[in-house]
Amino acid sequence: RKQATGYSTSSSDEEFESKPSLTHKAKRALRKRRKLEKETKQLIKQEELKRLHKAQAVQRQLEELEERQRALEIFGVELERELRGEADSGTKDENQMLHEWFELVMEKNKLMRYESELLIIAQELELEDHQSRLEQQLREKMAIDGESKGTVCCSPQGQTLP
Repeated sequence: RKQATGYSTSSSDEEFESKPSLTHKAKRALRKRRKLEKETKQLIKQEELKRLHKAQAVQRQLEELEERQRALEIFGVELERELRGEADSGTKDENQMLHEWFELVMEKNKLMRYESELLIIAQELELEDHQSRLEQQLREKMAIDGESKGTVCCSPQGQTLP
């Protein structure tokens, strides 16, 4: 009987010890999950800042481009007047003015292409920002669903998160 009692005592001790280890495991998993969430939030913030800096740089370049286009426009108007004979061309001959005119047109076309590229980059940044916000909303909804159901969440890539 003593052996049987001792056996049952040891098994109940094991059960008692296994319960705290489960809570310890749960606490560890919860800490790991919180750490992962914190790291994810930091990465998201860093990506947002990168996009913001890139967007600001694109905006500055667009403003500089607009100034250059205005300057070319003013120069082009003067050159047209000289070509038509409305303004004093001074010592410039017609061939030189036509050469300047074609260079002006090429420069203007180059600036227009560059502006198109910058606008595409700006649109790409907007889309990346929108995607990031959607992913954050998805994470929040999955966290709410996971908490209410008591299940583990999955990342958007289908990986199981703790």
